[in-house]
Parts: sequence; C-alpha cells; structure tokens
Amino acid sequence: MTVSGIVYNYTNLIMNKILKVGFDMDGVILKNPIRFIRPIAKIMKPVKALVFKQNRESFYFPSSPLEKWLFSLLHLSSFMVDSGISEIEDLVKSNKIEAYIVSGRYSFLKGGFDYWVKKSNSKNIFKGCFQNDKDLQPNLFKANMIKKLGLDIYVEDNWDIVNKLKIQNPKVKVLWITNWLDKFIAYPYKFSSLKKSCQFLKRHS
Repeated sequence: MTVSGIVYNYTNLIMNKILKVGFDMDGVILKNPIRFIRPIAKIMKPVKALVFKQNRESFYFPSSPLEKWLFSLLHLSSFMVDSGISEIEDLVKSNKIEAYIVSGRYSFLKGGFDYWVKKSNSKNIFKGCFQNDKDLQPNLFKANMIKKLGLDIYVEDNWDIVNKLKIQNPKVKVLWITNWLDKFIAYPYKFSSLKKSCQFLKRHS
C-alpha cells in the first residue's frame, strides 16, 4: 500500500470514530426547572461550610436521616425525561456515538436513579448507566468514570463540576448545559438545552 493510501485509511478511520459520550442525569437527561438556584446556592457556600463544618470547595453530602430526606425531596424537581433524549437515541442508532449515563447521585438516591433509568428506556439507548454508589464527591466520581470508560465528551449542567472536570480530565470536551442565571459566563461549549448539545455532537461525529 502506498503512503497516500495509508494516510487516507487512517484519516477515514479517525473521521468514522464513534464518540464515547457521557451524560449527567439531573438537569441533562432529566428536566429540572429549579437548576437556576445553583448560582444562588454557590453564594451561600461559605455559610453552609460554617454550619455543616465542611470544606467550602466540596459538594454537600447529607449525613443525618432528616438531611437525606430533604435532599431526596429536592431531587423530585427532576420530574420528567428531556425530549432531547430522542436526539441521543438517533445518534446511537446511526452509530455516531456510544452513550452512557454517569450520575453523581449518592447511594441513598438509588431508588430514584433506577426509576428514571427504567422510565427513560435508558437500557436500550445507553451502553451503561452508572450511579455514585460509593458516595464520592460528584466531580471525583465523574472524573474517575470518564477515565474508566474512556469518554471523549461529557455533558454536564453544573458549572462548578464543569470547571473541576476541565482540570481533572483536560483531554475530554465537557459540554455545559446552562441556565438563564449563569448563561452569561463565557465558555466555548455552552448550550441552552440537551437538544442543542446533541446538535453539536451530530456535527462533530
């Protein structure tokens, strides 16, 4: 085979590579209308760190039964599957991407996680669905799974996690689904919805 033939075949292989893409659950796969409170919650982090005696850079982990119950109630705000999941399904069926759910939900939220995996028919769309069942910091769990699964792209809605993943996995593109309060933050891979992030995936797969 000639050198030009080798180059052509290599280029063709790269162009036809199936992207491995991970998706967060809450605010990405599931619609969550109160996502806009996150910038407000960030302002309150120093207060929360003082009250709960936690590192202000860490994500809150509820320890008491009451805290876990309240935290579970908060997750009920993820109330329906985003219509953009049909776009993911189309990308999977056309062999454009290999899709995974990688959720930071803690272990005590397993019931809700399993419910939404079944409700969204995720087992027929996603190659794997993974929950943070060891209760790691959400960004650390996601960084570990990105590395373990060899993901090329991860889709996230939490700006703090986006920033941490950029550092922990610098070779991975992190797509950010923003909201109306923090949409003015400059970021090259910023999208207003799951559907628009899927349009980006379609163009680059």
